Amino acid sequence: MDTLETRELRYFLAVAEELHIGRAAERLGMAQPPLSRAIQQLERRLGVLLLVRNRRGVALTEAGEVLHQEARVVVDAATAAARRTRRAVAGDDGSRTRLVLAVKAGDSHDLLRRLLGAYSAEPDAAEIEILPSGTCEQGEMLRDGRADAALMHTPFNSLTGFDSEELLTEGQIAVLPARHPLAARATLTLAEVSDIPDLPLARWARDGVHPPGPGPAITDQTQLAQLIALGRTVAIHPDSARAWLWTEHAAVPLIDGPPVVTHIAWPAHSRSLALAALVRTATRCTDAPRPDPSA
Repeated sequence: MDTLETRELRYFLAVAEELHIGRAAERLGMAQPPLSRAIQQLERRLGVLLLVRNRRGVALTEAGEVLHQEARVVVDAATAAARRTRRAVAGDDGSRTRLVLAVKAGDSHDLLRRLLGAYSAEPDAAEIEILPSGTCEQGEMLRDGRADAALMHTPFNSLTGFDSEELLTEGQIAVLPARHPLAARATLTLAEVSDIPDLPLARWARDGVHPPGPGPAITDQTQLAQLIALGRTVAIHPDSARAWLWTEHAAVPLIDGPPVVTHIAWPAHSRSLALAALVRTATRCTDAPRPDPSA
């Protein structure tokens, strides 16, 4: 049979990610024997071996690796469909359709402020919920339905799989403690910022993993702001991040930092009229003529 059920794909994903039947069963809130039987039944239906069992746990076969990637896409799509469907229904109590906009905390503040102000004046505007995110989380939020649209920044974010409109291009700044000697410089280079002995670069998670390095692992914007103010780290941000700086911070332009382009991105298959209106408003906020995304 070529038809797979979402439930059995969720079972398989738990095992593929834990690489241990017992831990996967605990994660799913079920007993181990029925989970093992479900995986074995899935293997029989597909006619391939998905897992190699051993004393330490399990390992994915080549076929299992393929299903791991494909199953994640299917499960995320199913989850996204449920989440977006619930948000799309206006309530009998007069509540509006709701759209969730994912944004990187602290960046594009002025653009976001103008966008929300302009969109709220639109007839039949949906309710906008702002979902703050880390450096590279917006794409995952779009894929699994936590967000309907996102402000994403190239070259840091990948736009693969999404439709998008370019909104803003800006330079980059180093955000340092205001009392640090380099804070008095007119400009800095990426090499200089990356090699400050007493001020290691902050490390944001990418795909849930913090890159190696001596700098602190950052989980939210408030934590980052405090650590910079205390003289424990330095960070690189788009120029628009000046909006959240404290008096204890200094912003120094990077002369060789690649331009940061802010886009509004959304799932390529979306047919939401409310989302199309939000995208139109976003492009108008940049004072540049853009094509109609709903056309």
